[in-house]
Amino acid sequence: MTVLPTAYFAPTEWYKAFMKESCEIEVFESFPKQTYRNRCTITSPNGAVTLSVPVCHVERKQLTRDVEISYQQHWQHQHRIALVSAYKRTPYFDYYQDYLMPVYEKRHKYLKDLNDECHAVVMSLMRNMPAKEVTATPLTVTTDWRGCDLEQHWGDGRSILDLLMEYGPETERYLQKL
Repeated sequence: MTVLPTAYFAPTEWYKAFMKESCEIEVFESFPKQTYRNRCTITSPNGAVTLSVPVCHVERKQLTRDVEISYQQHWQHQHRIALVSAYKRTPYFDYYQDYLMPVYEKRHKYLKDLNDECHAVVMSLMRNMPAKEVTATPLTVTTDWRGCDLEQHWGDGRSILDLLMEYGPETERYLQKL
């Protein structure tokens, strides 16, 4: 059983592990800063762009599941603009933007909830099924974290969005070849 951290539009390698094995998502760990739990890296015409979800002040030893999102900055608008800028010329962006953009219209209280919705959208697009069906299948959350480093080596750490915009419904098949 693989234990993965919750992640904001997780890296390709995260999804590769998720698709190959039985996984549990860890949210009972102490929240580590500057990780993929609240950021993703996408490829734009000008190179890599890191998108960060600002979080409210994180106290020492705060559990990941309890981390709240800060809305003092206009990060949702900035992320939407970055996605359009990065992916507007990709083969599948026109088809998928109507599924991605609503994620940024909601005000999730907790980072975990935002990440769960991002994961549901990605899985629904990869499997060509409604997000409602994916959301109805909850992620398995583990409490069996043993202090190991959950942020495994993610290669270049590029978000699954890069593959999804390029390969569309073939993304899952492409991941299996990696």
